[in-house]
Amino acid sequence: MKITGGRLVLPLALVAAAALAVGVQARSGAMGVKGAIGALAAPAALPGESFDTWARRLESKGVEVSAGIWDLQSGKLLESHNPDSALTPASITKVISTYALLRTWKPDYQLKTEVYGDLNGNTVRGNLVVKGGGDPFLTSERIWLLAQELKRAGLLRVTGRLRLDQSAFDNQRYGIGWENTSANTTPPITALAVNFNRDEKGNLVADPDALATSTIQRIFQEAGISFEGASSSVAPTRKIIDFASPPMRMLIQDINKFSNNFMVETLVKAMGDGSWPKGVARIQAFYQNNYGLGPDKIRITDGSGLSKDNRLSARTLAVVLRGAWNDFEVGPEFQSSLKVIGGEPWKLRIKDPNLARRVRCKTGHLSGVDTVCGVLQMPDGKLRVFAILLNGQADDQDVWEQVSRWAN
Repeated sequence: MKITGGRLVLPLALVAAAALAVGVQARSGAMGVKGAIGALAAPAALPGESFDTWARRLESKGVEVSAGIWDLQSGKLLESHNPDSALTPASITKVISTYALLRTWKPDYQLKTEVYGDLNGNTVRGNLVVKGGGDPFLTSERIWLLAQELKRAGLLRVTGRLRLDQSAFDNQRYGIGWENTSANTTPPITALAVNFNRDEKGNLVADPDALATSTIQRIFQEAGISFEGASSSVAPTRKIIDFASPPMRMLIQDINKFSNNFMVETLVKAMGDGSWPKGVARIQAFYQNNYGLGPDKIRITDGSGLSKDNRLSARTLAVVLRGAWNDFEVGPEFQSSLKVIGGEPWKLRIKDPNLARRVRCKTGHLSGVDTVCGVLQMPDGKLRVFAILLNGQADDQDVWEQVSRWAN
């Protein structure tokens, strides 16, 4: 870290931490970040008092507010209300998890599903075993592609049965803190999951292993791979093929565009070698090591935001968003994963023409939680990074009326 012309100059994504983090000690010198950016503590004036009125109105109804907007280039705080107050973030937690996943694994990273069997000629003697590796996008269409790869390897006949291997993940199939938010709406998280562990109508299945076995075997048989069903207790040790998932850039895009809880939680467990706590700890370690944001700032128990035990502040989210924007290696992939208001081929709840193609964001909703964070472009072309977290009896209109004010 160095100081040039009164500004902090940091490498890559670390530029965000210096401009926005408060009270974090610089790693490479005696001067703390707080001291280096003291001149940024006073916010610049924005027209009118509408922001303060907005925040006070919400608080008068018992709503907790953490909100702020910063200049993206300089990191200067423009306006805020309790920006360091850590509140329940809901799905904007995915900003934290997906950027860490992209930065750690890189955009071209792929997870592997392994297929084992004692293949001799065109026949597997005994069982065919499919071992999951955390691919969150193993759909029926991609299982058909898997069958084609097995046929290219020579497989046409299995004397035994199809078996699944879920050993890459531990036995915890639901996240910590999901008890009151998602136990009846979120599929169990497994190392080998077919169609997001949902049936053809999109309903949750009680037995994801049975769904995976029946779906994979049916598609394999339709593709020309027969199963004779002979009993065998011998576990095959020979790997026939690895089947790669879509690259991380595509997985992250689906996660953030559609707020896919199942996909991100599968990746968090994969990052933790099959353990949720270990995956979450590695995300926290990423922010501690790269941004100086400790577990007190990245207080999460999952990657999706389903848990109401998660706590994030507007400032923490702004640090991460600004860091991702300035990250040459993975920033473009991360930014393209955010929803573009007025710029998606499907309908969004926000239809404000004033914001069309000027806001890239991630939104969050739980009972009593409404949040948004992202980047907006001002009419003069300048960019702002912003975050709003409301905990209490608020709604989308409360969030977006302030975003609209900021945009002008």
